[in-house]
Formats: sequence, structure tokens, C-alpha cells
Amino acid sequence: MRSAPRSRKAMLATVVASLGLLTTGTFASSHREAPFITTVPKVDASDFYLFRSYEADRSDYVTLIANYLPLQDAYGGPNYFALDPNALYEIHIDNNGDAVEDLTFQFRFRNTLAGNGAGVALDVGGKQVNIPLIQAGAISSVGDTNLQLAETYGVSLVRGDRRKGSAAALTHTAGGGTSFAKPVDHIGVKSVPDYAAYAARHIHGVNIPGCAMPGKVFVGQRQDPFAVNLGTIFDLVNAPVSVITNPELKGAVTSTLADKNVTTLALEVHRSCLTAGSETVIGGWTTASLRQARLLDGKPASGHQTSEKVGGAWTQVSRLGMPLVNEVVIGLKDKDRFNASRPRDDSRFADYVTNPTLPKLLEIALALPGTAPTHYPRTDLVTTFLTGIKGVNQPATVTASEMLRLNTAIAPVAFAAQNRLGVVGNLLAGGSDNAGYPNGRRPKDDVVDISLIAVMGGLCMANGDTDALGLGTGCKPSAVPLGATAFKLHDAVDQATVPLLAGFPYLNTPLGGTQ
Repeated sequence: MRSAPRSRKAMLATVVASLGLLTTGTFASSHREAPFITTVPKVDASDFYLFRSYEADRSDYVTLIANYLPLQDAYGGPNYFALDPNALYEIHIDNNGDAVEDLTFQFRFRNTLAGNGAGVALDVGGKQVNIPLIQAGAISSVGDTNLQLAETYGVSLVRGDRRKGSAAALTHTAGGGTSFAKPVDHIGVKSVPDYAAYAARHIHGVNIPGCAMPGKVFVGQRQDPFAVNLGTIFDLVNAPVSVITNPELKGAVTSTLADKNVTTLALEVHRSCLTAGSETVIGGWTTASLRQARLLDGKPASGHQTSEKVGGAWTQVSRLGMPLVNEVVIGLKDKDRFNASRPRDDSRFADYVTNPTLPKLLEIALALPGTAPTHYPRTDLVTTFLTGIKGVNQPATVTASEMLRLNTAIAPVAFAAQNRLGVVGNLLAGGSDNAGYPNGRRPKDDVVDISLIAVMGGLCMANGDTDALGLGTGCKPSAVPLGATAFKLHDAVDQATVPLLAGFPYLNTPLGGTQ
């Protein structure tokens, strides 16, 4: 590998370090990553994205995307994938580096039957009988009368503590109002003849309390944007080593998630409304919470989702910032604990970062004993994992914590010019794209390939024997048994080929049930 100038080499190693243990070998988005979350898929967060908007004329805005309810099969009727009205979905922003939320966007959902809860009925032999489907005909408009089930939501902005702070509702830019319509899922082409146009009518302009610039909000089904060879990876990396180490085979495998949908919560907010003072770096993560108590009614009343009665305090059950921290970094016994935790308490999980297990697991899975890096503890990686990258996306004052960090002062890059390897790829190519992962995360960023390189020793290869990067004399090429082969690792799936939209909400139109 050709040597890079020292300044570029130093930044590359730091970036690789952050990626390596932020995801420690990211293999998929966070689907079913913890024991409890598998029992409540409606509040399972799969991906979180945070980036400067690259749509034309929207470059001063930041897009925040939280995906929930993963692994949706488009044909999954007749009820499809409405979100949970008994849950609280949140997107948090830390804008001063103290590992505590300063802004929280809270989403609550309401799913109601037409006819004031009576539903849609047909005359059958002189009796009015409720239909079994959520649609009674073709759907094309917001609030279409052919929909038996109306899905709506409200969004509030909480300033300060998520439970004790000051809350105010987002409102429509046209006419006010605090209730927003969610499109029905893509049932199929007969039920929704032009789904792309129908869904676009559910992009709402919003007034954001305390913000002079109006933003946008969209909640609805999208095609899963994450590319990964999922089944092969979790079957102890059931692929020949020659495939994983041959760069020419990148894209040779179709993404396992290519035929799946997710439900997206997307916001576009002017960057000046997310930052505080002179600090341009923000940290973001998404959580979902359920009420502490649940009572199941053995004789539920007629209506929609009446079997469950809930009460008590909100209890966090899902958390996602950087991709796949819980799925492949945190030990099985602590996965539910991590999902319930807040960034300010992340020191309790430090051992999973300083002494990561994934390199050892890859040795076993690939039948390549002795290939894991030998530099322990990985304190060089811990610094970047918990603080952001100095000179890229580290706040001036920072408390160590895990979240996705974005420097809002770095200009976005048009989609066609984006490097799929984010900042790392930019440094290797000598380009001008510092707007990608780990400086936030865009849908095109291929976090899998970057992380594979890092977890198997890319950092120490760049550090050199002289410790040119100041990462400790133990972190050097001799600590990387794979040597330069570490730079060739990939998962055979190409993130850059995933279909996306040119503008908000960026994620592609979902697959229909009859496609």
C-alpha cells in the first residue's frame, strides 16, 4: 500500500479506529439485536442516520432518520405494519458534548377505525358487517375514505431532560394543527396504484418551536436501505475467505435485505436549530420506550388494539446511535441492559470496547487462527469510539459516550460524488468528501466494509512501528497478523447500489405486496 502523507495517514488511522469499535465489524443494521426486543418488534430500531441534506437547495438542513420495525415482508397483510400507539419513539440531540440530550423529538401514534371507531361495513343480507381488511378500495389521497384504519401521529420537541423538560408541539406550516397523517403501507398496486406519489403527499412542512426556519417530517414505510449479506454472516461467516478478501468480488452477492421494508421516522431541521453557541458538532441517537406495566384483557372490547391496557412510567427498551454496537459489540448478557441505558452511563460497557470479542470470533468462523490483532487493551480505539474524531466530529468539550456525531459545519456532498467509504474512502482517494460516516451517517455510506478493515487491524497498520500517530507502541503492524490483507476485507455486498431517492426522505419507495 502506498504511504500517505503523515497528516492524512494520522487522520485515516483515527477514523478507522472510530469505525472499528463503534461497530466492531458491523455486519447488518440492528435487527433483533437483543433478547427482549425480539418480543416487541414494533419498537425495534434498525438504523439511525444523521447527515447534512444533500438535496438541491437544502444544504443548510440536517436530515435525521430513525428506522423501526425491520424485516417487513411487503405481503405481510392484512394488518401490515402500523406503529405502536402505546409506545414513545424519540430522536435525541446532544449539542454540547455532555452525553445528555438537549433536544428530543418525540413521536406518538394514533391508529383509529373509520366512522368514529365503528369501522367500514358492508350490507350483507340486510346486515351491516365490518370488513376484514384495512382498505375498502383504491387509495390515492391523504385521509382517503377507502381506508378503514387511519394512522396519524404527533411530534413534540422537548428542550432539556426528555421527561422533565419543556415540551411544545410541531405544527403544520399550512393551517397549523398538530396531527400528521401517515401513509398506509404499500399493500400493492391495485390498492395503491401510484404509491410514490401517494407517499409524497405525506411529507409535511412543519413549524418547529423555537426555530425560525420551517422543517419537514415524514413517517411511513420505505424499502430497507441497508445492504448486507445477513444470513451468511450470522452463520459463522459462511463464505470462503477468498470471497471476503478479494475486492473484485464486492457486489457479487445480493443484499439479504433487498426484499424487505422498514418504517421510517424522518425529520429535516435547519442546522442552526440543532446547534448551541459556537459548537458545530451534534450527537444523535434514537430510542423507543414502553409503559412499565401491561395488562392483557381476555375479553377485549370491540375496536382496534383493545386487548392491551398500559400504565406506569415510560421505560426505554430500544437504543441506537452508531450502527450495530449492541448487535455485535455488546455481550449477550448485557444486550437488554444496553438498550435500556443512556449515553452518559456508557463507561459500564467499556470492556466490550477495550477487549472486543469479534476478532476472536472471526478467527473461529473463518478457520484462521492467530489473525486477530494482538494489541490490548484497545485504548486507542476507545478514545475515538467515545468522543468522536478530533478535527472531524469531536466537540470542543466532550463526555465519553456512544452516539452518532455530525459536524454540521462540514458541507454536504452531492449523491453522485459521495464516497461509499465515507471519510476513510475520501482520505484514501485524496478526495473532498468528509461529509460521510463516521461524520454522521448517510444512506450510501458502506459501514460494513470500513468496519471489517478496522476490526482486523487497519488502525495498527497505519500507525507504523514508530508510533507516528501517538496510539501506543503496542499498536503497530507487527500486531496485525493479517497485514495488508486487512485493507481488502469486505462482505461481498455493495452498499452503493441500493436504490435511494434524490431528496427527503431519501429512502426508496417501499416494495409492494404484489411486486
